[in-house]
Amino acid sequence: MLRRLIYMGVVVWILSVASYVIIELPPGDYITSYISQLQASGEVVDEAEIAALRKRYGLDLPLYLRYFKWIRNILQGDFGKSFEWNRPVIDLIAERLPLTAIISLFTLIFTYAVAIPIGIYSAVHQYSMGDYIFTVFGFIGLAMPNFLLALVLMFILFNYFGLNPTGLFSPQYIDAPWSLAKFMDMLKHLPIPVIVVGTAGTAGLIRVMRGCLLDELRKNYVVTARAKGVAERTLLFKYPVRVAINPIISTIGWTLPTIVSGAMITAIVLNLPTTGTLLYGALMSQDSYVAGSIVLLVSSLTVIGTFISDILLMWLDPRIRYERSI
Repeated sequence: MLRRLIYMGVVVWILSVASYVIIELPPGDYITSYISQLQASGEVVDEAEIAALRKRYGLDLPLYLRYFKWIRNILQGDFGKSFEWNRPVIDLIAERLPLTAIISLFTLIFTYAVAIPIGIYSAVHQYSMGDYIFTVFGFIGLAMPNFLLALVLMFILFNYFGLNPTGLFSPQYIDAPWSLAKFMDMLKHLPIPVIVVGTAGTAGLIRVMRGCLLDELRKNYVVTARAKGVAERTLLFKYPVRVAINPIISTIGWTLPTIVSGAMITAIVLNLPTTGTLLYGALMSQDSYVAGSIVLLVSSLTVIGTFISDILLMWLDPRIRYERSI
């Protein structure tokens, strides 16, 4: 575990370099975009003002110096200041992170609560009518992009039921302080984004659970236990399901980055105030500190989530151990 932690630190550092360089790859920078907007509106900006703006935001420094300055400040708890919003990056992320986490956690609960029972049912009742129905819906869920499903639901709900499924709050609660009424209003708006974001993940997990459980049900230890008279329900949940769930547990840590990133395109379509829309805006305006901080945070959570998944696997299945090859 100590060795893995050291590897994690190295990987996160490499990811920070790669993400910062990729964000800086497009020609120009935030000042270039800002000046273009001013010129498009008819304003004239002289070279002295442009140079002053570049110096003010530290964009006159070479790329590597800006990177090392950014990393040094992050180690001190300062993620930099947003060019576009003119506010600390940590404040912008903190405003949107709770709502992103709520959507992601409810989506996670929905995904596992639906996918695992359906996967078990489809495996136990292979080639039944229910298995065929769930298989068809599973393939549809895998094939249909989340944002397309969001557009379809928006069309149906607005045209046939007069409901507006976008956003997380009703108009009167958007700028209102938090209260029990605002929280209940948010819960009323949660089902649509949870279903839209969780559909593809649910469909994928159903297929994984079904396939792994089918493999286990054909193995000799299951046949032997059944021949000895072990009750079918006890046999199913004590042995095959416990082993078949390993691939799902191995990816449960990957849900950590989604708590921060959210589903970007779906969030834009449904007008959700998540960090996904914040990241998209930062990338479009080349607000490097905001974009770099979110990408670094998501990358770090991916590495941490993989580490957590390995620990859960080792705890769930004693056969899995990390041994150093000699």
